[in-house]
Amino acid sequence: MQKELSVKTGIKSRTIQVDYLARVEGEGALYIDVNDGTVDDVKLKIFEPPRFFEAFLKGRDHAEAPDITARICGICPVAYMMSAVHAMEAALDIEVSDTVRSLRRLLYCGEWIESHVLHIYMLHAPDFFGFADAIRMAAGHKAAVERGLRMKKAGNELVRVLGGREIHPINVRVGGFYRLPEKNELAALLDEFRWARDAAAETVHWTAGFEFPELSRDYEFVALAHDEEYPMNEGRLASNRGLDIAVDDYEAHFEERHVEYTNALHSVRTPGETAYCVGPLARFNLARDKLSAATRELVDDTGFDRVIVNPFESIVVRAIEVFYAFDEAIRLIESYEAAYDPQCTPYAEAGRRAGVGMAATEAPRGLLYHRYELDAEGRIRVAKIVPPTSQNQKTIEDDLYDLVAANIELPQDDLTWRCEQAIRNYDPCISCATHFLKLHVRDVR
Repeated sequence: MQKELSVKTGIKSRTIQVDYLARVEGEGALYIDVNDGTVDDVKLKIFEPPRFFEAFLKGRDHAEAPDITARICGICPVAYMMSAVHAMEAALDIEVSDTVRSLRRLLYCGEWIESHVLHIYMLHAPDFFGFADAIRMAAGHKAAVERGLRMKKAGNELVRVLGGREIHPINVRVGGFYRLPEKNELAALLDEFRWARDAAAETVHWTAGFEFPELSRDYEFVALAHDEEYPMNEGRLASNRGLDIAVDDYEAHFEERHVEYTNALHSVRTPGETAYCVGPLARFNLARDKLSAATRELVDDTGFDRVIVNPFESIVVRAIEVFYAFDEAIRLIESYEAAYDPQCTPYAEAGRRAGVGMAATEAPRGLLYHRYELDAEGRIRVAKIVPPTSQNQKTIEDDLYDLVAANIELPQDDLTWRCEQAIRNYDPCISCATHFLKLHVRDVR
């Protein structure tokens, strides 16, 4: 792919090298080649060694999949557990109770809060203030950083209460939970969550006031779509270009490709091998009408009741989702209190049998797809996992094409910073896709 630079530069040669791109999870490198006024190539190289989760799931009992896949990511283990659980239940034809379904959504709220708040305050906000990290930012924005840390702690506590511990929960199983929480365990969170919902509203207003670099692209946004809810655990697959399919049909419309310069697979839309975008921007643009009334009012107040096509504004959308997650968590906890039944069965049993199950959930970073084939004893014969960062990798590269083309006249340090910031728009989890990136930009004349 080649794109003409919008502004020619008189610089005969340019090399930008960043030994470590901080504030992303995983290891990789970025190379950009410019030749005679044309961006020749952009490669986001992920060189972190493959971890072979799909391979060592083979032969394991289906009940082990949630705990094993949770170890793929310490930031979003709930997403991997939930996708595995839903896929296994599809294969074994398990139906869960309304109580279990609601508690799963509540657990997902906790993970969105944990992950989004970490990204907003610790990883991405420093870019907008010109700080190298959150520690330096805290010196001048102490109250904001403390607000973020307290909000994240609230999310951690919700995951602990429902999941058994904050990282890599141990209370989730195929069919439900090993144990359901007591009414007072969740009720004890409400006061802090009401504070946190107000703090999340402050976060939306705070991020909406940032100065955003200009970048606008024509994305195909892909996310789960639900008739009644903002998407988290369930729904069909939809896009702004007419896609409307069951999750079972995912592989007829999306394909993973080996790319020689990276250890992560690239996922593309078929036919056409085109890039697509998953994550907060996709969810928001496709389903903002499903947000709670309080969230929609906040969106209106900040001027974000519109289609967002500037990826730099994704930090605001993440903040909106944090507010929604606290608002939804409060609703779910209050509903659980009202309908609390100490005799409710924590999980549904099912017999072992051969089957195939597919599922997708909305990880904080975007759509996460799992497919499993089971033998007659309920052991895993085949496992396939497609993480959000793999699906966004080609889109990130396309963003960088346009970004470099539009900003080639920036000073070297500024252009380097802008490229790093553009990558962090997606909160890439490189380890999931296969802590730091190396960036090289080469201008050849």
